[in-house]
Amino acid sequence: MLPCEKAPNLHKNLVFFTLANLSLFIYFNNYLLFSGVPKMTGRITVADLIDAKRQGRKVVAVSCYDYTTARLVAQTDVEMILVGDSAAQVILGHDSTLPATMDFMVAITAAVRRASPNVCLVADMPFLSYQLGIAEAVKNAGRFVADCGAQMVKIEVSSAYLDVVKAVSDAGMAVMAHIGIKPQSVSKIGRFRAEASNAEMAAELIALAEQMRNAGASELLLEGVCAEVAKIITGQSDVPVIGCGSGPHCDGQILIAPDILGLTQGRQPKFAKSFANLGDATIAAFADYAGQVRAGKYPDEAHCYFMKDGEMERLQNLLRGEI
Repeated sequence: MLPCEKAPNLHKNLVFFTLANLSLFIYFNNYLLFSGVPKMTGRITVADLIDAKRQGRKVVAVSCYDYTTARLVAQTDVEMILVGDSAAQVILGHDSTLPATMDFMVAITAAVRRASPNVCLVADMPFLSYQLGIAEAVKNAGRFVADCGAQMVKIEVSSAYLDVVKAVSDAGMAVMAHIGIKPQSVSKIGRFRAEASNAEMAAELIALAEQMRNAGASELLLEGVCAEVAKIITGQSDVPVIGCGSGPHCDGQILIAPDILGLTQGRQPKFAKSFANLGDATIAAFADYAGQVRAGKYPDEAHCYFMKDGEMERLQNLLRGEI
């Protein structure tokens, strides 16, 4: 049963949500009620994504990092969730993705899988989880598959990692090869800029995409790639190409959940778009909560537990030593 079907018990259920997640709850359930989107049944596989490409149907992906949000995403027709190492920034407040560890990524990926058993789940290989050698890369990819139920692992790649992609693929695990802007290389690059903005860079990226497919990549993720080049790569690729800030011609699109919901504050990438403004609603909810607590309006009787009839009198007698 969907949460929106439990409206008579809504107030009882809301005590298990933070006010921020209440905003997410309302938004997603209104979407389900009024958009006519059916709830998905059956696990979506990598093969389903390949079929979507062949049929010319766009793949919709969301990057999220926690059980509550993933549970809501899973009640829409989003086909893929990526548990990105951007959690280091969004969840932990770091200024880059580099502090994300394998243990941290495994924990949150497993939580997302528990919340969304039927989506195609992709786990992000964090910094130093695959750079130290092929054996280490295969072992860490295997943790995501065996311990978390991930169906694919994402690796930020250059031509230096062709052997890693091939080894993980040969070990029976699907690989999403991430090309274009690579956040894990921020300390080397210094800053991010659009990729393939001139002919030489574009040719190199097109060749890299082909190399990754030949190495066994089951999917490509293009981040911050100029739209014209992304169109060429998508047209030449026999595996799905997911775009993140790479124009409309990719086989699918991905954004992080906080951006989609309007929860992120401060400067955002050019490609980020909010489809709701839950940030303001969340701030208002926290402020209302604080005001009601200070005014003595919360908790009221409707939100309290009480002793059974006659038990208070028995307690008073016990405290007086009369029983």
